[in-house]
Amino acid sequence: MSHPHPELGTPPRLPKGGLRVTPLGGLGEIGRNMTVFEYGGRLLIVDCGVLFPEEEQPGIDLILPDFTSIKDRLDDIEGIVLTHGHEDHIGGVPFLLRLKQDIPLIGSKLTLALIEAKLQEHRIRPYTLEVTEGHRERVGPFDCEFVAVNHSIPDALAVAIRTPAGMVVHTGDFKMDQLPLDRRLTDLPKFAKLGEEGIDLLLSDSTNAEVPGFVPPERDISNVLRTVFANAQKRIIVASFASHVHRIQQILDAAHEYGRRVAFVGRSMVRNMGIARDLGYLKVPAGLVVDVKTLDDLPDHEVVLVCTGSQGEPMAALSRMANRDHQIRIVQGDTVILASSLIPGNENAVYRVINGLTRWGANVIHKGNAKVHVSGHASAGELLYFYNICKPKNLMPVHGEWRHLRANAELGALTGVPKDHIVIAEDGVVVDLIDGRAKIVGKVQAGYVYVDGLSVGDVTETHLKDRRILGEEGFISVFVVVDTATGKIVGGPNIHARGSGIDDSAFTAVVPRMEEAIAKSASDGVLETHQIQQLIRRTVGKWVSDTYRRRPMILPVVVEV
Repeated sequence: MSHPHPELGTPPRLPKGGLRVTPLGGLGEIGRNMTVFEYGGRLLIVDCGVLFPEEEQPGIDLILPDFTSIKDRLDDIEGIVLTHGHEDHIGGVPFLLRLKQDIPLIGSKLTLALIEAKLQEHRIRPYTLEVTEGHRERVGPFDCEFVAVNHSIPDALAVAIRTPAGMVVHTGDFKMDQLPLDRRLTDLPKFAKLGEEGIDLLLSDSTNAEVPGFVPPERDISNVLRTVFANAQKRIIVASFASHVHRIQQILDAAHEYGRRVAFVGRSMVRNMGIARDLGYLKVPAGLVVDVKTLDDLPDHEVVLVCTGSQGEPMAALSRMANRDHQIRIVQGDTVILASSLIPGNENAVYRVINGLTRWGANVIHKGNAKVHVSGHASAGELLYFYNICKPKNLMPVHGEWRHLRANAELGALTGVPKDHIVIAEDGVVVDLIDGRAKIVGKVQAGYVYVDGLSVGDVTETHLKDRRILGEEGFISVFVVVDTATGKIVGGPNIHARGSGIDDSAFTAVVPRMEEAIAKSASDGVLETHQIQQLIRRTVGKWVSDTYRRRPMILPVVVEV
């Protein structure tokens, strides 16, 4: 198995007749999936998603792929193929289309409807091309054929990309549920045909590669939900992804069976379920769904609320309910169902929400204590089956953290893919398919791009480090007036601490040290404002560290007279 080297340089020019594959997100992480294919000087993008921030990224709303490597080649982009409508695959599209609005978007009916609604909020009217499974579309030099795959959202597609350099198959996210709610199976016969034709490079979903066996059918959840609904005495509140149509369908079915009304809470949930209902993907009995404002007129045992926040997102409805910061107040006897998995990195946030809800008396049902979730990603048994059908000549695991990518590579090797034909890459690593072999040839920039409010890319790792210090250690401000002729302090110092746990009166002990340090600096002829600020920062910082074993941010302000 080949793997990236930390000293990879800029990739060479793509040889004529070669196909270049550059993942800009989704490798080594769960989220911001984006892969760029290049042939004959033209580009095709598959997916453009976002990654949601973790606790060590305070204040960040979203994390985008880095578009730097394609920013000067926007006119070369033939289109963006969207495999399905989850945020980690479509959430970055508005930010890419801000750079060039007329890049065509190619996807299924539901996927395009979800991204069009999102783009409307950004005031972008996209050019779209709707495709279905079995559809074959020429996109510049790329001959794209779309294949039905089963996932946790309807209308998901894999894509086979044919070029003179060979055929590449990108699975998108998929599993092999044999009893799907919408009866739309992963098209294994089609994948077998592609395998017979010859798959030169397979990019395969790795998320569940460590999990043995097969993913249970989605419909297994129905009986568990019925039991929960039958036993719930008061309101039922369900938290799910705003695009998990299959899961919401089962909630609606259970609510209808037990005589409850359903209200959607949260803008994205209301929008997406409205789209799914209008397009026929969500079957809603007449009178079942009501506006959240009418719930006060219904008894608690007839109410179901469906909201976002299953990952503990601080601003999502469920987190705000747990913090008593939402119009819906959790009361003793409410039942809360977290109908989703834990995305790696979100565990602490989710359990914080569970504890908050439990504190107010809710009975919280989650994956840890009931079977209220099944994964949307193929487990090891399914992947082995899949590789034996596809018989890829080269394999490149995608969509997963490092442990998932490694596990997926091992599965490929077990089915007979030669180890030197398995490419384990990471974001930014460039892979060329030439003469039937996939090899790593270099690396391009593919760091995190942070969205903070209206700011895109302005917040850096340095800023986040400062935010973490402020959040963990607080800050100390020092205001001082210095006579530049003598080097003496003639005003102040006024020292104030915030968030550090140090009383302002304690700083009288450090004033003599500051005066001595500034006087010595003046005797050495060093009286430039910036240098005095640095001197104050070092002096106060050392005193705080020695006295309190803390490292708050020191903010000196020096006024010269």
